[in-house]
Amino acid sequence: MLEKQISYDHSITELGHIQVRQITRIMEDGKEISKTYHRHVLSPGDNVSKADERSKKIAQAIWTPEVIAAYEAKIVESEVENV
Repeated sequence: MLEKQISYDHSITELGHIQVRQITRIMEDGKEISKTYHRHVLSPGDNVSKADERSKKIAQAIWTPEVIAAYEAKIVESEVENV
């Protein structure tokens, strides 16, 4: 019998980005026959309504108004430097 299992790994950057790695395993009779990865990054203030539950909880815990403001200030600073 084939079964699809999805799990997630997370890491947090200094600026509050949540790096998400989705691991999809295909199992046959309890034995892994395939594994793929998909990676994406959530930035402070992003809409996480469609994210996995753990990503939502991490965002809620670490994305304080201060973290979001610091991230947005860094973006503005970066844009000014590149002009």
